Amino acid sequence: MNIVRPISGFSADQLISKLAQARAQFRAMISSLPANGWLGPRAAHLNPPLWEAGHIVWFQERWCLRAVSDNRFAPSLLAGADALYDSSTVPHDSRWDLPLLEPAAVDAYAERVTAAVAARLHNEFNPGLAYFAGLSLVHELMHIEAWQMAFQNLAYAYPGQRVAELPMPADRLAFPESDVTLGSGPDEGFIFDNEKWRHVVAVPAFDIDANQVSETDFAAFVDAGGYLRSAGWTEAGWAWRTASGATHPIYWRHADGAWQARRFADWAPLSPHAPMLHLNRFEAEACASWMGRRLPAAEQWLRATQHANFAWGAGWEWMRNAFAPYPGFSADPYQDYSQPWFHSHAELRGGGPFTDPLLKRPGFRNFYLPHRRDPFAGFRTVSPA
Repeated sequence: MNIVRPISGFSADQLISKLAQARAQFRAMISSLPANGWLGPRAAHLNPPLWEAGHIVWFQERWCLRAVSDNRFAPSLLAGADALYDSSTVPHDSRWDLPLLEPAAVDAYAERVTAAVAARLHNEFNPGLAYFAGLSLVHELMHIEAWQMAFQNLAYAYPGQRVAELPMPADRLAFPESDVTLGSGPDEGFIFDNEKWRHVVAVPAFDIDANQVSETDFAAFVDAGGYLRSAGWTEAGWAWRTASGATHPIYWRHADGAWQARRFADWAPLSPHAPMLHLNRFEAEACASWMGRRLPAAEQWLRATQHANFAWGAGWEWMRNAFAPYPGFSADPYQDYSQPWFHSHAELRGGGPFTDPLLKRPGFRNFYLPHRRDPFAGFRTVSPA
């Protein structure tokens, strides 16, 4: 399959260890599900946890054990697995109605796959297999973050240690006109196909916030009636706001004369030292416009990461860019990772409080539909010119 981009520097034993660590994190989330949580509510932004647990195992088996050649796969260890867990062919709305494996059977399937993957990594270690093991690893890490999003969305108790708030410097950083390199190269280890390949773009002079907009900063927009007037909203954004009836961020309430934010199952006052998260791109655009600013372009954001005082990683950040292919894009073997979502989704950068360090790198391009409010996503602003 001509894959030459394994995760840099990882041996077979290290990949096996990383996969085991990710699975332990996922099992910790499973142990925190409420009694009725295995299927959960039917919603477009959620998956049934019972389906997702099987899908993660299926994905690792498909790419680490079953991939034979382009678009050809050997049979699964589990009869009928593709009809249950292939996210490319199993319609989302049907996942609650499938004859899914019970949790103990998922565990048994996972044990067989884990043992077979470890044996193959020990016996046949090569760049291609290392790439697919890395793909399976980051896939599972992204699903773990998706479960964090679901726990927040459903007001479940958080199953782990809280993440400390970060200081929020108020200054802005100025940059002269320059060239910026977008994209990644084959020498950077594991990358996704939407990062191919490096290309240079010219960036006019700009200034950018040193950190993300805070909860209390965003409250000023809400209190000024930002959700009640169309000024500053894009046409699509105002259509969303009108249809949704939103008048404030999704996990906020007004109590005792002040705004509070829900963090998993707990309510707390807003903090000037916490990034404003769980905004969709429409809300971010409108607030940035109210501030007389706008969202950054990806090339501006990337240029800013080179400055020592640019703080990132406290939350995913909406970019001004649509999620679109770079010049010369070609899909990797997991063809449905990027290609189906180009132009309909918006780009985010940076990583959030529950993003694994393997995915917290400037070149990683995340993407969501612009109306999504459940990701741990916020924004910062750049100069309007």
